Amino acid sequence: MKNIKNLMKQAQQLQNKMARMQEEMAVKTVEASSGGGMVKVVANGKQEIVSVHIEKEVVVPDDVEMLQDLILAAVNEALSQSQKMVSEQMSKLTGGLSIPGLM
Repeated sequence: MKNIKNLMKQAQQLQNKMARMQEEMAVKTVEASSGGGMVKVVANGKQEIVSVHIEKEVVVPDDVEMLQDLILAAVNEALSQSQKMVSEQMSKLTGGLSIPGLM
């Protein structure tokens, strides 16, 4: 019975740490760019895009597809970096254990 109480206590502590980490990740950001920095995208640890900056030089009405590709590339890279950031923090929190359903 003592082992079960100890295990439950550890689980509660881990849950509290995870909640704090999620709050911290919500305010941490990563930035990605494409087109040599002409398109910049910032994402937070909740995998939300928080800003997009597009230099005027890449806004060419006759080549909308290029701008779309640059935005898509920057967004995908920002989301990838955000996921990596969260995964690294989660790994630190769980001691490298892979716990199903956490990430």
